[in-house]
Amino acid sequence: MSPKLDEAATKNIVLLGMGHTNADIAHRWQEDPIPGCRLICISKFPTATYSGMLPGTLGRQFGDDEMRIDLASLADRAGADFILADTSGLDLAAGMIHFHDHPSIPFDLLSIGVGSMPAGWAEYSASPLMVPIKPMQTFLQRLDTRLQTASRTAGGPMRVAIVGGGVASVEIACCLQARAAKSDAKHTLAIEIFTSSEHVADGMTSRSIRRIERLLERRGITVQRSRRVVEVGETDLATDDGQRHAADCVIWATGAAAPPVLQQLGLQTDDRGFIATAATLQSLTDPRIFAVGDAGTIVASPAPKAGVYAVRQCPVLWDNLNATIAGQPLHKFDPQSDFLKILNTGDGKALLEFGRWTAHSRWCWWLKTWIDRRFVQKFQRPK
Repeated sequence: MSPKLDEAATKNIVLLGMGHTNADIAHRWQEDPIPGCRLICISKFPTATYSGMLPGTLGRQFGDDEMRIDLASLADRAGADFILADTSGLDLAAGMIHFHDHPSIPFDLLSIGVGSMPAGWAEYSASPLMVPIKPMQTFLQRLDTRLQTASRTAGGPMRVAIVGGGVASVEIACCLQARAAKSDAKHTLAIEIFTSSEHVADGMTSRSIRRIERLLERRGITVQRSRRVVEVGETDLATDDGQRHAADCVIWATGAAAPPVLQQLGLQTDDRGFIATAATLQSLTDPRIFAVGDAGTIVASPAPKAGVYAVRQCPVLWDNLNATIAGQPLHKFDPQSDFLKILNTGDGKALLEFGRWTAHSRWCWWLKTWIDRRFVQKFQRPK
């Protein structure tokens, strides 16, 4: 464990938001702290949730604690300060971070990793049916609350609508169905996915998509294709073809949108509201500031908002924080176009895609579990 620096430390390196990339900095700091620097970790939540294990936790394949990182413990092992606070803005001239519920703090270097929210969620947030998939830290609790409320009035099968046709929606649908099969609830679930695309799991190969759609059909999970949700009421939702669909719960799992806090920071953004960065992950507004994971967009080579890119940015951010302090040239992040994809299908199997190759098997699930546990456990236990 690294000893905490005293007030004479010359530089404050601040991690705002403890997503995958920033959490990795705290992990690396344990054995190799940057000389002459204090590390400060800031989060709105006491834990970070590993996205790769969220569907499996929903499906009761993992315990809730298996997917969570205790941030105070992680910071303590790094000899870092941990601040539980809600950010309200930056003062770039003074080099200060302001909060709604904590005194302002100075920064010399700042890495922003506050993630994203599902697109369009705010427009329908007043509906009692709405359960946005993010923030992930509270998703399972919010979903359970909604389902318990709905179960008191549902006369037949509980109708769950999942809005968004990406791989996250497929995993949530499969694992929610698996969870229901393991519970002693009085109501069965009728699950329906709504996607504005012609198919679910856009971005995967046509072979993978066909296998996924056949799987959903066999399980009785309905897919409403080419249907954009335009209203979420108190008992149903409406689609752009004029149809209304009864629902007891609406899980909002659309593509990534910028979280509101990014608009309060005074930094240049892309056309979607994410922080605009150079290939070095530095803000185009201020080179002292880095934006990683979903929070940032490399303007010259934007990548999809996927957790794999946040993980792959870890060594680049670490090298660049060190290089900035040492006055050395920075490295560029070059996102690769393809990567291993493994979808949890909730039945002790997973669907794996690599290049043009696709498999749906129990060994794919074992591989996914090994990868996920190996990744998250390094943040959960002392070295």
